[in-house]
Amino acid sequence: MADRTRRIPRHILALFAAAVLVMALVAIGLVARDWGATKEPTQASLSPEAVPVSDKQLVLGESIYVSQCAACHGAKLEGQPNWRQRKANGRLPAPPHDESGHTWHHDDATLFNLTKFGLSALVGQPVETDMPIYDGVLTDEQVRSVLAYIKSQWPESIRQRQSAIAPR
Repeated sequence: MADRTRRIPRHILALFAAAVLVMALVAIGLVARDWGATKEPTQASLSPEAVPVSDKQLVLGESIYVSQCAACHGAKLEGQPNWRQRKANGRLPAPPHDESGHTWHHDDATLFNLTKFGLSALVGQPVETDMPIYDGVLTDEQVRSVLAYIKSQWPESIRQRQSAIAPR
């Protein structure tokens, strides 16, 4: 009896694996986009036009940033070196929160939810990250104050660009 099993060439398997990976990444992106649209954010906007920022809020935000964030994201919001390259454990270093990073590329609701609930909640599946979840650690007001402080350190042009980003 002839052997009817056929081996699938490796390059075909590699293409199939790449296609599955691409589809998974697209699905994650769609879930993240839809999550932002369907999950009711605690804070709709942190932009100066929508929520006036007081000196008291900025002082509180700076204090919390120093105690909770600066160890990883830097005293001057500069982030960790080589923040775009994975560490040996597969996790990404803490990105900068200054204008050189990507924080300002996200709308306020996304920044709030990421800080409060973590990256896994944002993308809808477990993600290995060193970023702590601040739900139950910081109040909503404290999270808003930290984000207001971070935004206050950006140049005006960056603040304007970020405030124009629509929620996803």
